[in-house]
Amino acid sequence: MTLDQAIRQAQSLGLERLDAQRLLLHAVGRSGSERAWLLAHGDDALRADAQTRFESLTQRRALGEPLAYITGFKEFYGLNLAVDARVLDPRADTETLVDWALECMDTWTQAGPAIPPALIDLGTGSGAIALALKHSRPHWQVHALDYSTDALAVAGANATRLALPVEFHQGAWLQGVQQTFALIVSNPPYIAAEDAHLAALTHEPLQALASGADGLDDIRRIVQQARSHLQAGGWLLLEHGYDQAAAVRTLLQEAGFTQVQSRRDLAGIERCSGGQWPDHTPHPD
Repeated sequence: MTLDQAIRQAQSLGLERLDAQRLLLHAVGRSGSERAWLLAHGDDALRADAQTRFESLTQRRALGEPLAYITGFKEFYGLNLAVDARVLDPRADTETLVDWALECMDTWTQAGPAIPPALIDLGTGSGAIALALKHSRPHWQVHALDYSTDALAVAGANATRLALPVEFHQGAWLQGVQQTFALIVSNPPYIAAEDAHLAALTHEPLQALASGADGLDDIRRIVQQARSHLQAGGWLLLEHGYDQAAAVRTLLQEAGFTQVQSRRDLAGIERCSGGQWPDHTPHPD
């Protein structure tokens, strides 16, 4: 069997061509970014041991397992993150949240004191958001929190391998956190508990996906807790579901945030919403 034939066989199982190419590169021990090599060697024979590995990998993908779990890595904001079933597979949509966070904090540093801003990523999972921010702005004080000790182990290992010093915390959102921040950012669970989409996400940790009857339970908690953990003029930015922007904006407005707005992802969907804690309003007790 040639490399081209192996790809066509994987496609016959329903795999997308790009997924098949990445799995084949993984099976033959090459980087997933070496598609040009694959195209140049399409007529080469696939070794028997590599074919066996490839067929096993394609079966896993055909059953819905995320590509990142199969290969063990996922690129996010230019970083190669190690991921497995202990954490969510980082989505490209979440890069919208990172872009917005950088924009807000760049404005903060231009207008504020010389002290680097402190920020925290809630529900960090693999560490994707926190590490992307630290990599982009090395002088910022970046914290990351997760309830899952398994997730923190993955995030901590990524931080060590990438040499990005982030301070990790274990806890339930901001409960017990003493510090205040210029930015609180989170991609929390936001899928309704009975949502049909969960059936296609069985390989990923349920506690990182579902959040009550309407999917907004965790977002409600974060919005309420963030008010006493934001510095005056600080920002709270949240990722949410494709149809939740209006509801999240309402929660932010009712909690006293100003400059409440949403940002669209590459598909044009309102993917993130956030607001600024006003300068003139004292923090709640």
